[in-house]
Formats: sequence, C-alpha cells, structure tokens
Amino acid sequence: MKADALLLGVDGGGTRCRARLCAPSGAKLGEAIAGPANIRFGLEDSLTSVLQATRECLRQAGLSTRDLPKITACLALAGASEPIDLADAQRQKHPFGRTTVTSDAHAACVGAHRGHDGGVIVVGTGTIGWAELAGRHYRVGGWGLPISDEGSGAWLGCEALRRVLWAHDGRVAWTALLSALFAQFQCDAHAIVRWTWNASPRDFGALAPLVVEHAKRADPAAVELMRLAAGHIDALAARLIARGAHRLALVGGLAPHISQWISRNTQTHLVPPAGDALDGAVRLARAAAKSVAA
Repeated sequence: MKADALLLGVDGGGTRCRARLCAPSGAKLGEAIAGPANIRFGLEDSLTSVLQATRECLRQAGLSTRDLPKITACLALAGASEPIDLADAQRQKHPFGRTTVTSDAHAACVGAHRGHDGGVIVVGTGTIGWAELAGRHYRVGGWGLPISDEGSGAWLGCEALRRVLWAHDGRVAWTALLSALFAQFQCDAHAIVRWTWNASPRDFGALAPLVVEHAKRADPAAVELMRLAAGHIDALAARLIARGAHRLALVGGLAPHISQWISRNTQTHLVPPAGDALDGAVRLARAAAKSVAA
C-alpha cells in the first residue's frame, strides 16, 4: 500500500451515514456524519450523503477533494443486500481511486468479529441477521418494510400507530403511549393514515424511542411491543445459530434497548461486538487496498 494511500469506511443506514478516513496505519484522520444512505430509497441521495460525509472527513484531515483518487473506499450501505440495488451502486462512477460496495450488515459482522467467523443481528431502523462462516455469508430477514424488518425501530413505530388506530376504534384500551402518539397527530385518525402514505422507514423509526421510554414505565402497549419485537429478534438468532453461528453480536441503535427483552437462549449466544459497521467498513477497505497492492 502506498505511503500516501487513504482508507475510507462508510456505514450508510436508513437514518444516517457515517464515514471515517484513515491512514494506512489505521490512524483516524477524520470522521463525519451525514444524512441517510439506504440505496433502496434513493441511490442518488445516498451517494450524496456519502460524499458530504467524505468531504468533511477530508476537511478534518487537512485534505481536499483533489485527494479523492488516493482513497480506497468501502461503502457499506443499507439496501445493498438486494442484487439489483447493489449492481446499480457498483455501476456508478465513484470519485475514489477504488470503491467496494457491500451491505451495512456485512460490514457490521466484519466489525463485530474483527473479520473472524460469527454472526450479527442488526437492530436499527431495520433488522437483519447476518453471519460470516468459513468464507460464506448467510442472511436472515432484512427484506425491508412493509414486508419484513420485524422487530426494528421502523416496525415498532408502525405497530404502535396500528394500536393507536385500534384504540380509536375501541378494539384495545388506551394507554399513555397510545395517547401520546395520538396527540402527535392532533388526535386525528385520518391524519395518521395520510401520514403513512408517504412515511419512510426513518419516519416510522423516529417513533420507536417513545415506545422504548414507555416500556420502561411498564406501559402495557409498549411492553407488548417490546416483547413482540424481541420475539422476532429471537427468531433471527435461532436461524443463525442453526446455520452454525454460535457467537452472535447484537448491534444497531435499538440493540441496547431490546437486549433485556430477548430470550435466555439467545442471550447465551451473545458476545460483545468488538467493533461496529464503520470499523468493519474500514477493515474491508484495507483488505481491498492490499489486494490491489499484491
């Protein structure tokens, strides 16, 4: 690897995009956050977020866009687990010297286990189970809303609003959580329906913290939702364990809040993640740079 080479790792999710610029030694030169980078919901916007975060990293490092050709980048992006979306992202003319595009779940697994065998369950705006075992990867779930991503922040938000409408209909009792959510829509059921027409997973996920907070207060609806979410996480874990991933890391923004609700069997397979998706992306960028040098 050249002495002036640069490594860029990007973790692009449904809520935000993080980037880290490193020297070949691994020394961090800059780190930045930009908008969402889920290519399933807009490749152009996602790559705009990537470049915005990259430019800030370069600024922190005392560099400029003239240094982009020196960069070997790994863009670990939400939505890149879908073949068509991945191919579209790979076909783009990227400004870096070398670009690898992969999924954020893959990078999360590499980061969590420092490149060794193991599995992760990503619990953030979306959910997905991923394992790297003997050079092969295994995926469970993560097909995106509305058909998948059970147990995620977006799923929690959607299910919470569903119960608000149930309460409005008189099918379930009102709770503090449901009342608080209803108030956000001026207590207008039709306003909820209209909002969902154009709401993104990020929008639904923004409601999840309210569910988490009310679950801490033993709100019945919130507790039910957290238990249901944990059940979905347990199902992802069970499948990865059956594949041979006996060391699992729970990662993502919702992970610290869901861990107490998951089953004892899942708990026995959990290990603390050694790093996150951004660490994994940098590790993958380094591997790509070394493969070129070889």
